[in-house]
Amino acid sequence: MLKKDPETLLKKRPALIHSEDVKVASHVQREEGDWILHTLMIAGYDVPFVYKRKQRYQDLKGARVNLSYYPSHQLRAGFEFEIMKVVRLRRS
Repeated sequence: MLKKDPETLLKKRPALIHSEDVKVASHVQREEGDWILHTLMIAGYDVPFVYKRKQRYQDLKGARVNLSYYPSHQLRAGFEFEIMKVVRLRRS
């Protein structure tokens, strides 16, 4: 398996955004079918960062992380919300 560094991903996908050493303000994990949906709130951002995993993960509240994500929108109860879809998450 090849390890993808953020620079390689950014060159291939211009819409991708990469942030380094950001602090996680809150981390919520909830079941959605066979997946666990993770929602992160990052200090200084008003938008939730979401990603899915097959199993639960350690609590990231207060941790510093590096994120690669795409801006997106999600429809909930008839309202459209801006979200960030995380494609890569690493602890700093």
